[in-house]
Amino acid sequence: MSDVPPATTAPADREATSEPSERADRQVTGDDPALRAAYRLCRRRTRAQDPAEYALIQLVPAALRPALHALWAAANALDDLGDDSTVPAAERAARVEAWISALHRELPGGTSPDPVRHALVDTANRWRLDLSELRDAMAQVRDDTRGRQFADWAQWRAWGRDNLLPWFGLVRTVFDRAGVPVALRMDTRETYEEFLDGVRLTDILTDLSADLAQGDLLLPAEALDLHPGSAADLAQRRWSPAVAALVTRLTGLARRWVSQESLTRGMHPGPATVLHTMAALLCAQLDAVDAAGPDLLRSAPRPALRTRARILAPARARAALAWSLTPLTAPPHRPGASRASAPAGPAPTGAFRLPPPHPSGERPPEIPPGLMPAHVAVIMDGNGRWAQQRGLPRHAGHRAGASTVREVVHGALDIGLRHLTLYTFSTENWHREPEEVDAILGLLRDELAENPFRDLDVRLRWHGRAGRLPPDLVDLLHLRERTTRARTGLTLTMCIDYGGRDELTRTAAALAQRARAGRLEPGLIAEDDFAEHLPHPDMPDVDLLWRTGGEQRVSNFLPWHTAYAELYFTPGLWPDADRRDLWQAVSAYTLRQRHHGATPATTGELAAADGPSAGRCVTAPGTGSGG
Repeated sequence: MSDVPPATTAPADREATSEPSERADRQVTGDDPALRAAYRLCRRRTRAQDPAEYALIQLVPAALRPALHALWAAANALDDLGDDSTVPAAERAARVEAWISALHRELPGGTSPDPVRHALVDTANRWRLDLSELRDAMAQVRDDTRGRQFADWAQWRAWGRDNLLPWFGLVRTVFDRAGVPVALRMDTRETYEEFLDGVRLTDILTDLSADLAQGDLLLPAEALDLHPGSAADLAQRRWSPAVAALVTRLTGLARRWVSQESLTRGMHPGPATVLHTMAALLCAQLDAVDAAGPDLLRSAPRPALRTRARILAPARARAALAWSLTPLTAPPHRPGASRASAPAGPAPTGAFRLPPPHPSGERPPEIPPGLMPAHVAVIMDGNGRWAQQRGLPRHAGHRAGASTVREVVHGALDIGLRHLTLYTFSTENWHREPEEVDAILGLLRDELAENPFRDLDVRLRWHGRAGRLPPDLVDLLHLRERTTRARTGLTLTMCIDYGGRDELTRTAAALAQRARAGRLEPGLIAEDDFAEHLPHPDMPDVDLLWRTGGEQRVSNFLPWHTAYAELYFTPGLWPDADRRDLWQAVSAYTLRQRHHGATPATTGELAAADGPSAGRCVTAPGTGSGG
């Protein structure tokens, strides 16, 4: 028996399934009757609880359907636990947490007594899905049991995207593993996220009656305030002119978000057909919401069957043609194989492991909170020279440097550093030999895919431009940003295709556009205005800039943020450094007195030599592991 309650209870209904689906189940499960029953249950629940979702999954090749049924059933199972109004909120939260914890324990073994989790862990292992990407989305379901309120659309969007993007990201990964990558161009990324906003808003409007029955109103106050009285009327489940106007406005907004032709431009026709059909079904659902009137507050509206048939019939024909011309790769059933290569799953929500200790056993220094730098930036110099000194190709140095990155991140966590920014790949690095550039980008792709910080309290951010980077690398960067956004420990910023002058130029262009639009007076532009238009306006100023490799220059790195930074140069090459070098750099920082242009408090103290900056250029002696 499972040690947590089943996610949902579905009747053992009989289902007239298509032959391709039955064949797909047999290919996935082999002779394992429990696994076959688990996938069949996921398929039945999908069909019974969301016919539109089931119809969309039918548009993909049969070999992919079991995985998509398992993902949908798992997401819905968690929602069912969180929405069960028959039990108190605290108990619902505990059940969600127990379900997630059980998944974490079961994933390495490749099986579960809960049939939905059984299908999910098998899917994750078979398709090499990293379920740690779902950590924050699952935690959100638990937190939603306490109720949600949104002041504005920004809060609402962050909530919806944090929930939907990881699940849709795993669906995209399944397509990618099958040989049909659903890559997004940079100019469609925001369109894609707006599309998911439309999915979320349509779902909320459809389920308005059920949400109101348990006291939830999942709409932002910013939208409700445009129709005075609508919030109170909805709380009383009273249809009024204000509610009618609100619903009309919101269905129009959702319709605009889901009806974006540019989203599928250049996409493989198979996934493009699925997204076009999904948009058409969502619009039909919004039409049903509009037509429901007062009934919207009593039951969930559904479009007529003939409307759905009119959308789905041509879609099936287009999808069949697209997939008939596409060779696919689907992992077969190999008994026991999935257990050997199980990816890491989502650790119990809110639980992050500590970094491993340094192999020498050396402990981090005790840094007084008032002396700890808030932000350390690092120019990781010397990878190529390290390799050449050993007769190795330059890319071997970059790979060794990646291990140092892990070490230094562990050291930053050890001492409680809040911000660490690494100069990973500059705009000037494109001038290197193509083989070296490809090796660096490939290494970045491998590190992001492996996700070595998945179980650490590390929020990953990316700073730089995307136009020249490979789309799959950009996808991985955005994925890691999304799935770690809620973490509150170390913020690790990777500067990739970054240049300081480029950052300042883009910021100046943004200011000029705002001034041209009449929203900013050019003669009144202040430093705060400039800072607000930086690509990452919330990035704090750099307190300590550390460069390895013996060079003593800042190399176009964070010119705005390092205006008052303490400079620290070490002779050792980056691959030879470890966390102790970071500790030494931070310890040296604590001995400096920073005045930012003010008179030194102690007589005889050396004042800054050039201008108002208190930063001093200091070269560390060649001691310690980096020297």
